Amino acid sequence: MPASLASDLHAEFLQRFGYEPLLVRAPGRVNLIGEHTDYNGGFVLPAAIDKEMVFAVGLNGRAEIRLVAHDLGEIFNLASAADISPSATHWANYLLGVAAQFQARGLAVPGFDCVFGGDIPIGAGMSSSAAVECGLAFALNHLLGAGLAPMELARMAQKAEHTYAGVLCGIMDQFASLFGRAGQVVRLDCRSLDYAYFPFDTRACRIVLCNSGVKHSLASTAYNTRRQECERGVAVLQRHHPEVTSLRDATLAQLDKHRAELDPAVYRRCAYVVRENARVEAACQHLVAGDLAAFGREMYASHAGLRDDYEVSCVELDVLVEAARAAPGVFGARMMGGGFGGCTINLVAPDQVDSFIASVGAAYRQRFGRVPETYQTTIVDGVGEAVVATTAA
Repeated sequence: MPASLASDLHAEFLQRFGYEPLLVRAPGRVNLIGEHTDYNGGFVLPAAIDKEMVFAVGLNGRAEIRLVAHDLGEIFNLASAADISPSATHWANYLLGVAAQFQARGLAVPGFDCVFGGDIPIGAGMSSSAAVECGLAFALNHLLGAGLAPMELARMAQKAEHTYAGVLCGIMDQFASLFGRAGQVVRLDCRSLDYAYFPFDTRACRIVLCNSGVKHSLASTAYNTRRQECERGVAVLQRHHPEVTSLRDATLAQLDKHRAELDPAVYRRCAYVVRENARVEAACQHLVAGDLAAFGREMYASHAGLRDDYEVSCVELDVLVEAARAAPGVFGARMMGGGFGGCTINLVAPDQVDSFIASVGAAYRQRFGRVPETYQTTIVDGVGEAVVATTAA
């Protein structure tokens, strides 16, 4: 779909603005394992996927910024690029925030035009917002000749989401969109920002997402509470072990030694994070060994921890995971994202994908009266230029 979309956006840009644009594609992401570890200085294991946002962008030689949301059929105009500020148009803020980050680094942003659209499902936990930010950041970096490194673009995109969209996200989503590599997942150390690639053979295994269709309103409140509970645990450990500055530094032995000083819920939260960091490390070694069954066991353990110890799952996600466990050809499954709804991520043998979708859909419909949306994905390269297929005259 993105190839044809690039052609459509290219044509729309030419029709609206009358000059050749730069074409850019920016992928969404999945996170195979490592949930709620990012804000605890831990490890995550994301990958860029073939659900993407595509952009046609050009400098217009004028003062104004003209933005076109192709999928929404909406237009946003700003009279002068010198007057960028958050707007009442929600989708435009993700783009304006990126341009503001270039200005904050002392880079003059002239007037520009942008037409964008994509096939990343909104609200399914595949980070459409990060793809929007990273795609424009890449385009402006290229058009302005700014020479900013990809990690700097990731930081700028993250800051744009903080300041213009009002979402205090970690850096994983933007990092994954920019640093993705086809056929590989990338382990990111969320404290040092060191990263390493590990092979993921999509011929042996497909990534299938099942969308619960649920987003509970308590998710954001619970997210903040979990962060506070982790911080309380660190504060207790630090009194005895000054080197523990985050749960990244903690061990289960330390938690058990000081368990009497910890609220029972705080102990469970902290124990989950320590175990999840270990699971990410183990999962990477299973990939090196080509052992997808062992990788899948880490995923099931991750879901159990998120359900029982971190308590951020919900009955809909649990039903999807248990239905996956019962289906043939499934290596592993777990909830993905902050919790209380969204998607499960499932690793499925290619020849079993159709039967998996049918059996999980039937189990979900029997319980909840509706069939979940599913998305088959493959792992692709991160943000880059897009191409339009040309035909002979």
